Amino acid sequence: MTTPTQTSDSTDSSAQRLNKFVALALGVSRRQADELIEQGKVTVNDQPAKLGQRITTTDIIRYGNKPLTAQTHQLILLHKPVGYLCSRASQGGVPTIYELLPTSLHHLKPVGRLDKDSSGLILLTNDGDFAHQMTHPSFYKIKRYLVTLDQPLQPLHRQMINDFGVQLPDGPSQLTLERQHEGDDHRWIVQMSEGRNRQIRRTFAALGYTVTKLHRTDFGNYSLGDIKRGEFVKQPFTD
Repeated sequence: MTTPTQTSDSTDSSAQRLNKFVALALGVSRRQADELIEQGKVTVNDQPAKLGQRITTTDIIRYGNKPLTAQTHQLILLHKPVGYLCSRASQGGVPTIYELLPTSLHHLKPVGRLDKDSSGLILLTNDGDFAHQMTHPSFYKIKRYLVTLDQPLQPLHRQMINDFGVQLPDGPSQLTLERQHEGDDHRWIVQMSEGRNRQIRRTFAALGYTVTKLHRTDFGNYSLGDIKRGEFVKQPFTD
């Protein structure tokens, strides 16, 4: 029996970049995969991996002592109901979004978060680069929400949020507001490109309002559409 040889300079037509393979297998970005390779945590055929290395299907890749298997890009759109956490671990008996998914999809990671009391569109993927491009502020991905307040939003406060922003402990928060229905100052369409923790709720709270309903309908080019509450659809992925 022959031992597989390292393929750092392979010209095989089936060869692919090691960092891409590791990124998909672990659900991290290619930059993070490169860091793991640099740190000596990845081996190819029991030899330390190299940056820029290419591999084939006959190579044995390990992260630590864990063998890695080839993965394809996966993306699903989930309609998260109120009362579910966007995490793997339940807290105080509160269910997580993974209870809405089959076990075969439990390796996917949420792209950003919605808090327990919010509902709407959640993206889950195993592609770390895609997740980074959807969440990092430099890529300016617009998110759209339907927000209901406990009391009518005053015109001065609307102008403050729209034009100047509201100062929060972690920096200014500026949102784009539009009425859901003409003459109704309780219900608003809110658009933003940031994604700080509970940012919308904290922005209104700073002005004395309580958000009683927060529902995300759009995230970048992805829309909730007619996906029913608690259900999901698989999305085609192009590389």
